Amino acid sequence: MTPLSPAYDNKIARKYSVKTLEHKVENKLALQKELGWAPEKRMPMLCIPTGMTEELGGKLLKEVLPGLLSQGIALLVLGKGSEEYGAIFTKLAEEKGHRVAIIKDTDEGRRKMYAAADMALFLSNPTGMSELETALQYGTIPVAPSCKALKNYNPVQEAGNSFLYDDNTKWHCFAALVRALETHVFPYDWRTIQRNCMESVGAVLEEDAE
Repeated sequence: MTPLSPAYDNKIARKYSVKTLEHKVENKLALQKELGWAPEKRMPMLCIPTGMTEELGGKLLKEVLPGLLSQGIALLVLGKGSEEYGAIFTKLAEEKGHRVAIIKDTDEGRRKMYAAADMALFLSNPTGMSELETALQYGTIPVAPSCKALKNYNPVQEAGNSFLYDDNTKWHCFAALVRALETHVFPYDWRTIQRNCMESVGAVLEEDAE
């Protein structure tokens, strides 16, 4: 999907921009209602926007998933990928239907997912992915392997647009997830990173073009 500004997106419940980021949460509440979930605007909502295959980090996902689900988050998974991982997520959605959902791989489904989610989990290098550009455009903060297109959040400088991990091991990946979740409880800091995401899209596109 070509990145589309949420300020002009007619498919989402509430449009928002860098200047009106407080409206993004209304999309979370709208999707929770659509899924039949309780309205919990402070519940961290994580999406996996690439679908899942072995090539996209399936092995790492299997290793990190138990810890991820222990963190009290809502999980959105885009309904595409290999049959093996489709079965894994279908079972999870059946067992934990109050906080795990498979999102239809349609243009509208993807836009609603990005607008609702607080963060996007990438388990392989996201450079060049339209999914990464769209996540940034929608203020959905990446948790991802280190790459030139992303800058790790520095709380002292209030700089950075993501939470990065250097080694593709479950420990490093989980540590980045925990750091993101710990930061999410501070609305001012989280809003700062969201703004950094939305303002960095042009730089990411330039990085991909090199």
